[in-house]
Amino acid sequence: MNSIPLYWRLKKSRYNLVGSKCTNCSRLFYPQRPICPDCRRRGKIEEFQFSGNGKIISYTIIRSAPNGFEKYAPYAVAIIGLDEGADITAQLCSDPEDVKIGKRVRPVFRKIYENNPGGVIHYGLKWEIVDANGH
Repeated sequence: MNSIPLYWRLKKSRYNLVGSKCTNCSRLFYPQRPICPDCRRRGKIEEFQFSGNGKIISYTIIRSAPNGFEKYAPYAVAIIGLDEGADITAQLCSDPEDVKIGKRVRPVFRKIYENNPGGVIHYGLKWEIVDANGH
């Protein structure tokens, strides 16, 4: 598990979906990168705010969860193609039986895990499936 100071250092990207954009080639990255792998020194990197909205490109259902996550199984982890163009890997909080390639998703703030009963609770973003009306 990660330390509390590490969570605070990653707060902007983890809780607000702040990535980066190369102003030279317009390529987007999440998580942030300090340099564009294509442009190298020619590229200038700036922060970029992702909406988090996108669609499921691929997924897997976790039925045998790692230590600390057993009570959440089964759950889905997906590769999500964000509307802005970057792909991310994220946990879905929707019913695993509802997960299908091509379905639209949006980010939601949820409990990720707790260190132990009565310990520090870590929150962050998960994704949920939305219907055709955006609900």
